[in-house]
Amino acid sequence: MKILKNYQALRYIVIVMALEIVAISINFFYAPAKVAAGGATGLAILINELVGFDRAATVLIVNLIMIVLAAVFLDRGTTARIAFGSIVLPVLLKVTPSFQVLQDRTLAVLVGGSIFAVGVALLYRIDASSGGTAVPPMIFKKYFRISPALSLLAIDTVVSLGNLVTQGLEALILALFSLVITAVVMNYIETGLDRRKMVYITTNDRIDDLKKYLLDGDKGFTIMDVRGGYMGDGREMLMVVLDNHEYNHFLRGIHQVDPEAFTIAYDISEAHGGTFL
Repeated sequence: MKILKNYQALRYIVIVMALEIVAISINFFYAPAKVAAGGATGLAILINELVGFDRAATVLIVNLIMIVLAAVFLDRGTTARIAFGSIVLPVLLKVTPSFQVLQDRTLAVLVGGSIFAVGVALLYRIDASSGGTAVPPMIFKKYFRISPALSLLAIDTVVSLGNLVTQGLEALILALFSLVITAVVMNYIETGLDRRKMVYITTNDRIDDLKKYLLDGDKGFTIMDVRGGYMGDGREMLMVVLDNHEYNHFLRGIHQVDPEAFTIAYDISEAHGGTFL
């Protein structure tokens, strides 16, 4: 994301793309399924179902109120960051067609929640926001030290309860299910798509053979001096970072060199930069 910091125009293009993804999730999935899964957009769906008021207009009104709150309680930079998305999102909701893509409501909520999460996570990755109900959690954190995740969940749950009035218990259950799906997908995206394995390897007497195997396979590795807790003897441990699809083949190769090799593997979300050789 460093390139976005150097080219502000590109950053705003990405923000608009992310907001359009959010708009698609609402207009193609949530609204046709008549499920309000929290947030200003969820409130807009509820009001549209109750009195027929335009969803984009509702989002705009809510977001303008949130901009005012941000201007009063938050710093200028945060307010500016919120304002752009708050104004652009309702515009995109208005110009993006709205129609039912999936007949099955559960599937619609599953797909819609995943798409919504992609848009919001992309905004978070570039330090942007769609405004709406994301503003009160920021204020609660600043003045009351309440976790934003907790307060946002509480707000979204209250909005989701409105489904009981518009569409009944099934819609409420789908809305809560959608919140879970969105949280899971967002967590996966925010913690990195470049997921890999970090493997530690040591052996009693075949460490040089393991090094040769790694060098022959053009695998970078880091050597660490360790000491056994029971015997107290010093030895070397090798650390290797692998793509996930390489792991099983790599492990078979290690055990061909030394069937008794001791290995520990961790899932890591991201790995950046060069390799220690």
